[in-house]
Amino acid sequence: MAKLHIPVMLKEATEYLNLSPGNIVVDATVGTAGHSEAILESITPGGRLIAVDRDQESLVIAKERLKRWQDSCSFVHGNFSDINIILGELGIKRIDGILFDLGLSTFQLDNPERGFSFQQEGPLDMRMDRESYISAYDLVNNLNEEELSGLIRNYGQERFHNRIAHLLVQEREKHPIATTRELSNIIVRAIPHRFRHYRIHPATRTFQAVRIAVNRELEILEGALEKAISFLNNKGRVCVISFHSLEDRIVKLTFKKAKAQGLVEIVTPKPLVPQWQEVKDNSASRSAKFRVAEKV
Repeated sequence: MAKLHIPVMLKEATEYLNLSPGNIVVDATVGTAGHSEAILESITPGGRLIAVDRDQESLVIAKERLKRWQDSCSFVHGNFSDINIILGELGIKRIDGILFDLGLSTFQLDNPERGFSFQQEGPLDMRMDRESYISAYDLVNNLNEEELSGLIRNYGQERFHNRIAHLLVQEREKHPIATTRELSNIIVRAIPHRFRHYRIHPATRTFQAVRIAVNRELEILEGALEKAISFLNNKGRVCVISFHSLEDRIVKLTFKKAKAQGLVEIVTPKPLVPQWQEVKDNSASRSAKFRVAEKV
């Protein structure tokens, strides 16, 4: 079996979902089921988990990991932006909790074929759902220089977005940029030498930006949260773990808007962050922010 992802802020997620046996809970980003396993231990007997993921390969691992609870689980290959359709098709009108973990899993990062990591050679893919049409290759090789620059600036918050976009367009005129290593090398060359040795790799922000664009991660989030809130029972909770300031901002503003409409109370006025021991044990958790709202 592939190396399993270590679930981020697991203790906080299970505690703040406020679970009890018999609850109906959605894990909107089940991944390899680290959070789901803990959720099922809290809601069974009598409870039901709806496990959703865009990544078919992750779902296969999740099903295997949760097979002792198979009678209490429904697995759905789908996008959490369609949560209303997913729950409707399952005949579920109300839920007691929903968890969104917006991070990329170790399982996805560690597979070079998926093209998420600049540290391994692989095809320029980055699709969470491999049945979707647009890949990183398509964006990097077809957007014009202005569009590329805007994408890298807006989604990656990369200060050298203009230089990176300019060099990408120059290089792809020679031949298409087809692999993660090619993309990474071009980005490094575009960044001034004195800025190449910071704490994070020079390609980090650009890879993040392209991944967000490929998977439409930001544009679907607000609508998904609003739909999730509409399905919650009274006192039901929506919990979100984000890893990017733009994601966290969307969560914060969506919760504030729902509060102003009298739909929720905000349980975490300021986001929770991982304990220092978790960050020490799992460096992938270091940028996590955790927000919770409760239906009223």
